[in-house]
Amino acid sequence: MDGVRHLVSTVAESPGRVKSFLRLVAIEHSVFALPFAYLSALTAMERHGGRVRWLDLLLITIAMVGARTFAMAANRIIDRRIDARNPRTAKRELVTGAVSVRTAWTGAAVALVVFLAAAAALNPLCLVLAPLAVVPLVVYPYAKRFTDWPHAILALAQAVGPVGAWLAVTGTFAGSGPAWLLGAAVGLWIGGFDLIYACQDIEVDRRIGVRSVPARYGLRFALHASTVAHVVTFGLFLWFGELVGLGWPWWFGLALTALAFGYQHVVVTPTDLSRVNRAFFTANGFVGIALFVFALLDLVVRFHLGG
Repeated sequence: MDGVRHLVSTVAESPGRVKSFLRLVAIEHSVFALPFAYLSALTAMERHGGRVRWLDLLLITIAMVGARTFAMAANRIIDRRIDARNPRTAKRELVTGAVSVRTAWTGAAVALVVFLAAAAALNPLCLVLAPLAVVPLVVYPYAKRFTDWPHAILALAQAVGPVGAWLAVTGTFAGSGPAWLLGAAVGLWIGGFDLIYACQDIEVDRRIGVRSVPARYGLRFALHASTVAHVVTFGLFLWFGELVGLGWPWWFGLALTALAFGYQHVVVTPTDLSRVNRAFFTANGFVGIALFVFALLDLVVRFHLGG
């Protein structure tokens, strides 16, 4: 209760702190995971009743944003000393003091409560499984301390979204195969990009003892591994579309996705990492939004979900 009072007083005293907290958790990056949760949920709705359940979509949105906010806040808190030793991350809010550790923990706790409450409102299965979904979110920040493959833990955390959205709609594991397929694709997509992203910190990570694939195996190996992950991702997207019977809009969206994947692997090379952020915001943001938009178009046209 004291934590909630502190958060309320913080909001009242300084709106700037709220903005700093939202920057801390990079709230705008929710665009990467949410579209695939929506795609999974809408596909499940089409198969179980053929109509949009708007309340479920709202609760899924709240759960996804709550879980991601908790994950990012916990990540920043746990990694704040590592961030302070890396020039690229030394200006993050917890390092500079723009957000206090207490405020970050309070925000994380509130986000976690919001996630659990949304899961409880969806159905009993979601509530029971919600704590399990939190585990990889907490383990991921620590993974760089005990494994050279922390990217795999991130992939697992991201894979939960589409599966959870499907279970939110159906309340059962029966017939959830497409969601697991989509979850695997999303996990490999994000994990594969994390391999690219980690290349920026290879020298610093080696110096301070942070573990990652680039730090252990080198830039070239990491970028090749990312390429393999994204080739498999694309294959899983193809499989998902075929499995659930999506039509030409999905395949058109996949063609655009192939271009986006190709773009990010062309602009980032072992000798030029200057465009990693461009690949992150441009290519990955485009993949999530484009695939969802074209899949939604297909579902609306063929199954009249908008009716």
